Amino acid sequence: MTGRYDSVPVAGTTVPDGAGGLREVRYLRRRPLPELRDVRAAATHRVTAGDRIDLVSHRYLGDATAWWRIADANGALDPEALTGPDAEGELIVIPLPGV
Repeated sequence: MTGRYDSVPVAGTTVPDGAGGLREVRYLRRRPLPELRDVRAAATHRVTAGDRIDLVSHRYLGDATAWWRIADANGALDPEALTGPDAEGELIVIPLPGV
């Protein structure tokens, strides 16, 4: 499984260094998110008490660190909100692996 930043280009800019000089700062460009209408669902999961996004990810995707794929597929800015107490009973989309 690839990481979420694997295909994100690196950019750079020059900024003051605080001592009268300049230094180059490298950063990752914005990571494009999938359009929600383009997400292909492998499954849905009804949130129950005690669910955690990493455990849901491990259960369906086989990798607890792939939680960000579920967050992206559901348009979640706060991935913990997908499985928190306020989300009990909600359905979340589990994307196809690699999508």
